[in-house]
Parts: sequence; structure tokens; C-alpha cells
Amino acid sequence: MRHATVHPRTLGYLGRALSLEYSAVQQYMTQAALTEAWGLAEAADRFRRETVEEMQHAERLVKRMLGLGVSPNASQLRPANVARNLVDLLRQDAVLEAEIVALYNEATQFCRRIQDHENAEFFNGLLQDELHHAAEIETWLEALGVPRHQEPNERAYF
Repeated sequence: MRHATVHPRTLGYLGRALSLEYSAVQQYMTQAALTEAWGLAEAADRFRRETVEEMQHAERLVKRMLGLGVSPNASQLRPANVARNLVDLLRQDAVLEAEIVALYNEATQFCRRIQDHENAEFFNGLLQDELHHAAEIETWLEALGVPRHQEPNERAYF
């Protein structure tokens, strides 16, 4: 598939997704270093694994964009957030993941509406990964004694 056959809005979703995935990489990498400095080795290891997962998502997006004949461009990298404790870090992550999930859901639905099945499946694959990751964050928070809480319209603004 080449650039001329892809809806411009689909290309916009790909660019925004790449920006969010790179932002997540930066976020989790920072949190790994921060929790390591706090002496929370297990948390640091988990954040490092999340960093790798998000880098793999970014790589999938880059390959997809190159395959479509467009240059990857993550133009809106967000600064990493820091917090005073692990719970607050995870709350920030839950907000970021909710935004990523919302974007992939919207992109999947749009591609389905325009009958771009290939890109719909691509976005849906990323959506499923991120839904799983968001659930892991919620489970981690619950294990730390934080009750499940989600704001339906909450988005990450850094």
C-alpha cells in the first residue's frame, strides 16, 4: 500500500500514535530510573519491560508508515512526568494509557468505517495490546491498595 491510497486521516492517526508511543517510552524509562533510585528494584524492572513494549509498538508504527510510503514523524513528544511515590506514577500511567487506548479505538473505528480493513486490523492489534497494558496498571494499583477508578474523559496532558 502506498501513500496515495491511504486516507489522510489514517496517516494522522499513525503520526499521533507514534508521538504517544515515544512519549510512553520516555515516561516508562524515566520511571524505571526513578523507582530504581527509590530502591524499588521490582518496580524498576517492570517499568523497563514496559519501556521495551512501547518501543516495540513504536517500531511497528514506523514500519507501517514506511510501508505506506511516508516518513515517520513523532512531532509532539511529551515530557515525562515524575511523582513522589509509585502510586502517583501509576496513576499518571493509567491516564496516558487511557489516551493511547482512546486513539487506537478511534483509529480502528474510522478505518472500519472507510473499509480500510488492513489499517483497521493494524490499529486493533495495537489497541488490544494497550488494553491489556492498561488492565495491568489497574491490577498493579489494586495490589498496592488503590481502588479501581477511571474517569471516562480523562486524558493525559503533560
